[in-house]
Amino acid sequence: MGKETLWLAIGFAGQMAFTGRFLLQWLYSEYQKRSLIPVGFWYLSLVGSSLLLAYAIYRQDPVFILGQSFGFIVYLRNLQLIARQNERGDDR
Repeated sequence: MGKETLWLAIGFAGQMAFTGRFLLQWLYSEYQKRSLIPVGFWYLSLVGSSLLLAYAIYRQDPVFILGQSFGFIVYLRNLQLIARQNERGDDR
């Protein structure tokens, strides 16, 4: 596998993880019979964003880099808030 093929695989894997988060949220909401965002959504967001950020850096695309960097921070922060909520036993 060549270098370019490897980076394409990383980009596609990131995009699949990013798309998978919406499928997860949709199926989870259907199962719960109301609109919810499961914790797995944020983990898939973080994985997808990390892979897409790496791909954007490789491609040297400043627009893509900025967008994925901001998203990464938001996804990480949501996971931190969820962890704090779980530590307190607060299930609001």
